[in-house]
Amino acid sequence: MQNRSTPKKMRQSKKGEAILGISAYYHDSAAALLLDGHIVAAAQEERFTRKRHDASFPANAIRYVLSEAGLTLDDLDAIVFYEKPFLKFERLLETYHAFAPAGFVSFLQAIPIWIKDKLFMKRNIQHELQILGCGKAPLLFTDHHLSHAASAYYPSPFDEAAVLTIDGVGEWATLTISHAKKNEITLLKAQNFPHSVGLLYSAFTFYAGFRVNSGEYKLMGLAPYADPNSHEVHQMVTKIKAELVDIKEDGSILLNMRYFKFATGLRMTDDSKWKKLLNFPRRLPESEISQDIINLALSAQLVIEEIVIKLAKTAKDLTGLDNLCLAGGVALNCVANAKIQQSQLFKQLWIQPAAGDAGGALGAAYAGWHIDKNKPKIKNSEEDKMDGALLGPEFTDKEIHKVLKRYTDRYFYHDDFQVICESVSALIKSGKVVGWFQGRMEFGPRALGSRSILADPANPEVQKKLNVKIKNRESFRPFAPCVLEEDAALYFDIKGKSPYMLFTYPVKESVRFPEPEGYKSFSMMEKLYQQRSQFPAITHIDYSARVQTVSSASCPYLYQLLVSFKKVTGYGMLVNTSFNVRGEPIVATPEDAVRCFLNTEMDVLVIGKYILEKNGQI
Repeated sequence: MQNRSTPKKMRQSKKGEAILGISAYYHDSAAALLLDGHIVAAAQEERFTRKRHDASFPANAIRYVLSEAGLTLDDLDAIVFYEKPFLKFERLLETYHAFAPAGFVSFLQAIPIWIKDKLFMKRNIQHELQILGCGKAPLLFTDHHLSHAASAYYPSPFDEAAVLTIDGVGEWATLTISHAKKNEITLLKAQNFPHSVGLLYSAFTFYAGFRVNSGEYKLMGLAPYADPNSHEVHQMVTKIKAELVDIKEDGSILLNMRYFKFATGLRMTDDSKWKKLLNFPRRLPESEISQDIINLALSAQLVIEEIVIKLAKTAKDLTGLDNLCLAGGVALNCVANAKIQQSQLFKQLWIQPAAGDAGGALGAAYAGWHIDKNKPKIKNSEEDKMDGALLGPEFTDKEIHKVLKRYTDRYFYHDDFQVICESVSALIKSGKVVGWFQGRMEFGPRALGSRSILADPANPEVQKKLNVKIKNRESFRPFAPCVLEEDAALYFDIKGKSPYMLFTYPVKESVRFPEPEGYKSFSMMEKLYQQRSQFPAITHIDYSARVQTVSSASCPYLYQLLVSFKKVTGYGMLVNTSFNVRGEPIVATPEDAVRCFLNTEMDVLVIGKYILEKNGQI
């Protein structure tokens, strides 16, 4: 198989200026390495520790990115942390003072931790780096939202762009609008804590009974089960905008902090006030999902979309530019992203695939290179600089074979990758679900064809099997299609590319099935397994799909499989979901993949040039 990463001997012989970016201590810690301004590697710490959203110092990720470049800490020219701890501490103190005496208990819990650990962040980071090998490079700190903006603009295909970053909170800022040109990013507008679009959406997530900082995807996926034309949804949106959030014409917001506890407490919402406003209680985690919660999910999505569109319009008005870059956790809301695209406010839109705090490590490295060292932005082309987001570790067939021997002797080796693709295509067509482990691991939350579970999108049993028997997750959650880039417009109302699975698009009328009589009055479970199109496994109930377009350049292994699958089915499309089970990070190593395969009802594992099948022989 083709090895897409640069051979290590070549890296070792070419010592350029190296910048290490780090994000840590909140959630999704990560490390990223630039060599002469080019991304060498980037990875999240959770993939190595197997702790989902791991916030600890990214020691394993740092070891990996350095080894990928053939460097040590002493070879680095700078190490950049993705935010400024002193400003964050200032925000904490001022917030508690502003809301006093509320939050006194939380204050007593938080302050000792800050004084002991976080206030001395520089010392602590230097200590961790010394453990890794006594790095002598200067340690720099950049602003949290600048890290987000840098992660979006510098690897984008644009020479000049508006940059919109929206998340929970950094030091003070919760959203920023900037003008990026050449190597400079100029802040134009900011919204400060506690008024936060990201924290508003997290509050909805919390009240719906999902976990903050991981359940936002679930809320977005639940929303289409509500009727947008219903009186209940309209009434709920009206209440939200009247009592919870005041949305200004420029997209800035004011939260009614009487309803929220995140500023001074350990909870997102004042549940009693929300219950009085909405007329239903907060859902307990893992309990049944009522129609009220479904309506809340859609209402929250509609409010967020209104805010995001207004912010995008403000970015357009302030810059007058045709290109927009997005980052921050809210930029992972692919439905809102699609609304920006549909608005045609901008001719081109590019989103950092690792838009959350993990991407902050990459943005910190870019800020160190372009802003601190004043290096010019790399000349752009039509393609971005993310290398398909395939920036993590990969493994040789020899390394894979060593792992397989420890677990089983029932595997098969094929030297010709085309033979593998043909065999796997036939297996998927026959109804098998396949774990797919090839090449470099993805950076960011999406599986893009290197650490994926694949299945036939035309098989009506696939969604249930994947959700219930393999992923062990909520049955309402939809699955995304990966499709040959050149064929995407055959099945979806899409123009251009979507390589990072960051937009939703409608399924074309030509492949839809008509809506059954009385469908809108069906319960969620009745709607769940209604076949909405010729490809029921990837068509959500509102006829949408979160599309990944695949080219030979962006993901060559998956592309080759899709071409083979098209030969046996007539369509170059597969279900693509992340290779993990609920509560665990995406698999990183061959051992992770084998264990996940053996502990689920996946039928086949394809790992490098090896194939394992649980039942029968190939």
